[in-house]
Amino acid sequence: MNKNVLISGASIAGPALAFWLGRLGFKPTVVELAPALRQGGQAVDFRGAAHLTVLERMGLLPALREIETGGSPMRFVDARGRTLLRLPAEFAGGETEVLRGDLAKLLYEHSLPYTEYVFGDSITGLTETSAGVRVDFRRGVSREFGLVVGADGLHSNVRRLAFGPEEDYVSHLGYYAATWRLPNDLALGKGSVGYNVPGRLASVGADHRDPARAGAFFAFAAPELAYDRHDIDQQKRLIHDAFDGLGWEVPRLLASLREAPELYFDSISRADVDTWSKGRVCLVGDAACGATIGGMGSGTALVAAYVLACELARSQGDHRAAFTRYERGLRKYAEGCQAGGDRTGKFLAPGTATGIRLRNTLLSRPLLLNGMLRLGERVSSTVTLPDHPGLSRAGRR
Repeated sequence: MNKNVLISGASIAGPALAFWLGRLGFKPTVVELAPALRQGGQAVDFRGAAHLTVLERMGLLPALREIETGGSPMRFVDARGRTLLRLPAEFAGGETEVLRGDLAKLLYEHSLPYTEYVFGDSITGLTETSAGVRVDFRRGVSREFGLVVGADGLHSNVRRLAFGPEEDYVSHLGYYAATWRLPNDLALGKGSVGYNVPGRLASVGADHRDPARAGAFFAFAAPELAYDRHDIDQQKRLIHDAFDGLGWEVPRLLASLREAPELYFDSISRADVDTWSKGRVCLVGDAACGATIGGMGSGTALVAAYVLACELARSQGDHRAAFTRYERGLRKYAEGCQAGGDRTGKFLAPGTATGIRLRNTLLSRPLLLNGMLRLGERVSSTVTLPDHPGLSRAGRR
């Protein structure tokens, strides 16, 4: 049995899978297009028994408690800055919330003793052989692995190479989102403040560590746009055109966008793949069943990585059986979590003035708000986690 496993992607799912595979006797290699771990990013949260159980079994909960943000309360205002709606920290922050870059660093460090990391490279070809998969790289020499796992997100390169073009699997949900960093010239405190007009949200919040810095988050409704994902200036123009002429602090935020050296810009979309594996290639996390925002993607990725590693160890070389059990045990759960992303754009930027007023009115009612929080916890916990005898020897807590 060839225990060399190549994982594409060093964000959340990839290092988490490498951690478990390494502890269970496999030899994982992670390849990542970026030259180094990506820093910063939006906050990600974990809620419910399944998320917290996996984090506890990884031994990460104490470290996460030390770097958690404490949650991010949200406030929506009118053009004069008057508060229309307040949402508590746990609405978006779950039971524990950390910055994506901090989580990625922690997963990288915990998986490093078992894992070979290759940064600044990507997969260009996959050819299945009698004993494995021959993998061609953009920069490195070709190598053969027993299995290949795509943990490379909604725009998965592995999925494109092994399953087909992205348009066959990724659906646009009618919105776009953007984030960038800027000086905290508004003297913002903890949490974020946002301003809506129909179909658009402009929000900004103080940095969790550096009070002199802040992060902007914009979302807007639009049909699918044709643009170059590597052209930051073109993306800035799209954002400017969508928000030009709005009041509140929007002009100041757009001015900061012109000076921002980095920008995250993407559609709010979802990935739906009929079968998560093909031969010796398997998908995990957002590559298989993801949503851009609001689909509990980070928590689902950690759960999926754990389940896949357990099933591969249990299968004793029968990857087909492992992939089948992995998908059978996880698909319904992942799709239930993913469904939350379908509502994200409409929640952030309702399409009408009536929709904005209705959201603000309904979420101002504690009974409804608490019910939504409990529902999120239940959805995130509706999965039975497998176990493996090797985990006790691996130091599982």
